[in-house]
Amino acid sequence: MTLQARAYGLSDVGRIRAVNEDSFTIDPELGLYLVADGMGGHGHGDVASGLAVRTIRDRLRQELAGSGWSGFRHRFGRPPKRLAADSLKRALVDANDRLLLAVEENLELTGMGTTVVAVMIEGARGTVAHVGDSRAYRMRGGRLELLTGDHTWVAEQVTAGNLSEDQAREHPFKSVVTRALGGERDLTVELLEFDLAPGDVYLLCSDGLTGMVPDEHIEKRLATSTSPAALCNRLVADALRGGGRDNVTALALAIDDR
Repeated sequence: MTLQARAYGLSDVGRIRAVNEDSFTIDPELGLYLVADGMGGHGHGDVASGLAVRTIRDRLRQELAGSGWSGFRHRFGRPPKRLAADSLKRALVDANDRLLLAVEENLELTGMGTTVVAVMIEGARGTVAHVGDSRAYRMRGGRLELLTGDHTWVAEQVTAGNLSEDQAREHPFKSVVTRALGGERDLTVELLEFDLAPGDVYLLCSDGLTGMVPDEHIEKRLATSTSPAALCNRLVADALRGGGRDNVTALALAIDDR
């Protein structure tokens, strides 16, 4: 089976913020789809997210060109097992190191950081990598699945049984991340590998979307939107109608049987 991906991304500054600190990239040649949310309130979040996106993309281009992976992809449609996951993880670690180096070189950037959520596709396989509270969802067979878990203080309290889901949604610390690029030298990247299926729709987004639009509404949008562009436009509009208190970014990826 040969699969193809259709993708579209949209980012908006929102109704409160003066600067859009979100960044995203769509790179079909690499099979890379990524959203980064610069750390709000710390300054230079736009620098952090943009630098992370560029570093991840450049590292993957260099690594894949050196490995001959691109030719393997086009001839056989499937990479060696774990090649995508390992490459994506190394790219995020490189981006983390690059952000820390940027702060060492310019102390005015102290405190900057960014979340990252990325999908990398090779043939009929996909990998999600994430750090922070930007999310990846999948709609398959009419059911919405959250593929990532937030790296936040509130999410940890829910897991520990100290907060309910309802309490977490309204908690004043719900946006306090416990893991981000640019935070610490030793970065832990969460990875999930999976098989793609025709009809899958994947959504990558910053918390400016999920903070304004509940999962139930996101599920309805994924079930009824006719294209990635329509889906992103509708979801961003929903977040703005909900208050637009943060930058909002949505990137949708539809998998088709070619």
